[in-house]
Amino acid sequence: VSPGNCRPLQGHQGQVVIRLPARVHLTGVTVQHISKEVSPSGTVISAPRDVAVFVSVCWALLGVDADGEEETLLGTFMYNVAKEAIQTFPLKNAPLPRAFSYIKLLVKSNWGNPAYACIYRVQVHRKMASKKASSETRG
Repeated sequence: VSPGNCRPLQGHQGQVVIRLPARVHLTGVTVQHISKEVSPSGTVISAPRDVAVFVSVCWALLGVDADGEEETLLGTFMYNVAKEAIQTFPLKNAPLPRAFSYIKLLVKSNWGNPAYACIYRVQVHRKMASKKASSETRG
């Protein structure tokens, strides 16, 4: 991870939706930002602060999935810039009985940069959905 090589979100908040390679039962999320030591400005005020994690089977407009169901909140957490650059957060509402194909990271605030928030890396921790369970949920 190098400075500037991030997914910028305009303003101090924003969201990113990630399509997963398979339907999975999410158990946690790891978020990474650069450290102050490698930051050209010596600060990490663009790092996400308050974050919410949502899931859906198939994202459509307005947070409703293909089955007409709303997105599901799996948890909220605070990325702490005083700690390590790589931080893992267990999802309190996970795993759900249903597997999901999409995850949305909603950055509610950052550490003070009014112009943008940066997400450098997101890793998803999961349990794979069985093929039988996946086909049953599709109907």
